[in-house]
Amino acid sequence: MSQATKRKHVVKEVLGDFVTPTESQQIVRVLGSPGNNLHEAVTAHGQRFLVSMPTKFRKNIWIKRGDFVIVDPIEEGEKVKGEISFILYKEQIRHLQTTGFWPEGFSEESTLGETRLGQQQEEREAEENEEGEGMTDSEEDDSDLFVNTNRVNYHYSESEDETDEEDEDEEESRENIMGGKD
Repeated sequence: MSQATKRKHVVKEVLGDFVTPTESQQIVRVLGSPGNNLHEAVTAHGQRFLVSMPTKFRKNIWIKRGDFVIVDPIEEGEKVKGEISFILYKEQIRHLQTTGFWPEGFSEESTLGETRLGQQQEEREAEENEEGEGMTDSEEDDSDLFVNTNRVNYHYSESEDETDEEDEDEEESRENIMGGKD
């Protein structure tokens, strides 16, 4: 079987099948990827461990921080305690929630996460409305840009005192450089 045919079948299986976890399997959320096809995962009860990605998914399906997967346990594993068997997307998660297989710990966090995202969106819109009153058509609006969920958003704020001190330091270093050239 060629690589393209294999990829087609794997993608069709992942996107099309609605699966339910067996008694030994569990649903976990991906926290990150330390590399080497390993992913750090957390259960609904807060237990953290590493899971491996099987070769059929490698270079065919990508997962990112915050995605949900169904994991088969590896009993003899010390660090790696599971192997990913299914990757869950929105429709599959909704199916699991309606059938009652979705863990309670994740349903509370997902509603909190959606609420938090809604609040952040409202805050951004309020800020844009305040700042946008003076905007012209030539200025760009970045609200429709893709938001990378794999990166943590940091909001930095500088006080005026810090910037004044930095400006004075820069001026002194320039004067020292200029004075040294003469």
